[in-house]
Amino acid sequence: MTQLIEKTNNFVSQLLQNKLPKEFTYHNHVHTQRVFKSTKEIIDNSNFSKEEILVLELAALLHDVGYTKTRGGHEEASALIAIDFLSTEGVERSIVDQVAQTIRATKLGVVPTNELEKTLCDADASHFAKRYFEEASEYLRQELKLLGIIDHSLSSWRTCNIQMFRAHHQYYTDYAIKNWKPKKDNHLVTMLNEQKKYKKAKKKEKLKAKLKDESPEKGVQSMFRITLRNHIKLSDIADTKANILLSVNAIIISVALSNLIPKLDKNEFLIVPTLIFMIFSIVSMILSVLATRPNVTSGKFTKQDVQDKKVNLLFFGNFHKMSLDQFEWAINEMMKDKGYIYSALTKDLYFLGVVLDRKYRILRITYTVFIIGIVVSAIAFAVFFKMQEGEIVASTLTETIFPILS
Repeated sequence: MTQLIEKTNNFVSQLLQNKLPKEFTYHNHVHTQRVFKSTKEIIDNSNFSKEEILVLELAALLHDVGYTKTRGGHEEASALIAIDFLSTEGVERSIVDQVAQTIRATKLGVVPTNELEKTLCDADASHFAKRYFEEASEYLRQELKLLGIIDHSLSSWRTCNIQMFRAHHQYYTDYAIKNWKPKKDNHLVTMLNEQKKYKKAKKKEKLKAKLKDESPEKGVQSMFRITLRNHIKLSDIADTKANILLSVNAIIISVALSNLIPKLDKNEFLIVPTLIFMIFSIVSMILSVLATRPNVTSGKFTKQDVQDKKVNLLFFGNFHKMSLDQFEWAINEMMKDKGYIYSALTKDLYFLGVVLDRKYRILRITYTVFIIGIVVSAIAFAVFFKMQEGEIVASTLTETIFPILS
């Protein structure tokens, strides 16, 4: 590094460190060093004179110092600072003018007219083809946000970069076209793929939101789910109660058949209480069976029933005799109509309630019969035992008193 380049580098470093606002997270000394390095890369692979090399290196170091004064028109401000500094250092006027002109060519929208301008423009945008492109791009996005210029989302920033790559930027030097453009194109392909994935995900989210809006509200879903679950639990409880009564009465009848009936021939007074006991137990068993006995339905429906929304396809008893193709057709028809789904759920809930009403009415009667039977049987046994004791006492008195009187 020549003495002038070293002095310039120190001047730029101190100027950016002391006067550049902290909001400039991209256009700072790191960016300047990267541009200088990229400029050297092009120089090393091109044929420039010593004077042209000096102009390029100075321009690369000084091209963004204008940000210490202004953002809009910073290229002109950078050129003026470069003229003042280089003039103070005693640099030839022709070199100073070339450096200033080269810096002005980096303005966005300006087309470079010579190799010096093309080289610096390519070096200034070399990050498009570098491995640190995403990092540098993010620093630039944050800089625009911190400066209050625009707050891009990641997706909109990606779109801006794609637009920049496609319509607003090109490499000019042979070296950049050959070595950097393919890498820049790879970055473009990556961004396009990411944009495609983002759009696909966004579309999927919109579709989900749309389906959510079209589906029953959460409160309605919860209502049907909780109510149907409670009805099913109540039905299970009713079946359990009926099974308990059935089992108890079966045990009672078994005990009666094995213990009481064989003794009736010698204890005729037990016949009536035993019959009462057996009758009430048998009635209780019959009622318990009736409470749990399922209703048999036709299991068939017609297309007209589906079109008129008369059949509840959520209950197996309405379709168990239909073919799979017919059932699938009917389900698809029902799913097309949200109102039909509501209607089917409502019917399912209603008929569950009807079945529960029948079960619990029969169960109530069964329990009443069972209780009455136990009470009546107990009273009958007590009465007939008492009567039997009275007959025994009367017989004993007769046998004792009559012989004495006679």
